[in-house]
Amino acid sequence: MIEVKVFGTTPPCAKCKEVTKRAMKVTEKYPGKVSVTHFNALSAEGDKYGIIMTPTIVINDKVVSTGRVPSEDDIEKMIKKGMEG
Repeated sequence: MIEVKVFGTTPPCAKCKEVTKRAMKVTEKYPGKVSVTHFNALSAEGDKYGIIMTPTIVINDKVVSTGRVPSEDDIEKMIKKGMEG
């Protein structure tokens, strides 16, 4: 299973909400293969990845995007790359 973690502020800002929404939409194409979880960037989980800018996307424990709102196509490419290993 591909694990997508979206780190943002609490309460979530517009950019963080949009990244989570786009990631969730992409995962609909991969039922049972991809999960998306939103985390507070200032949480212990955020500390694990050294999050300093939001939104940040982590796929399979690798930071793949930070400080921007990638398109759904870009997020899907990131997920596919994660599937390749």
